[in-house]
Amino acid sequence: QVQLVESGGGLVPAGGSLRLSCTSSERAFGIGDMGWFRQAPGKEREFVGHISWTGTNTIYADSVKGRFTIFRDNTKRTVYLQMSSLKPEDTAVYYCAARSGTDPLSGLSYTGWGQGTQVTVSS
Repeated sequence: QVQLVESGGGLVPAGGSLRLSCTSSERAFGIGDMGWFRQAPGKEREFVGHISWTGTNTIYADSVKGRFTIFRDNTKRTVYLQMSSLKPEDTAVYYCAARSGTDPLSGLSYTGWGQGTQVTVSS
């Protein structure tokens, strides 16, 4: 099973930026779509974004569209989530996962969830 490790989280003021990384142990990383999700305290996990295995196709949640960018470097087995113009409501634990199912927006279509990385945006 693929193992994913997220990093890059931290405390940032509103309006600031962070770049999260998700590194895979899977040699076949480059042939899989990847997704980012987040979960805020007391809330359900929600979709943030998705990137195809080639990196050419991306999907974003409306709440982050225009502020977040997903890209990947398959030579490094890493997917990135560049976050800009951060808002307090972006505060959450962010997770990456490998897509194994049909619906790229559903967490049920993903596997290999990492431990997550905490992002806290202060107002």
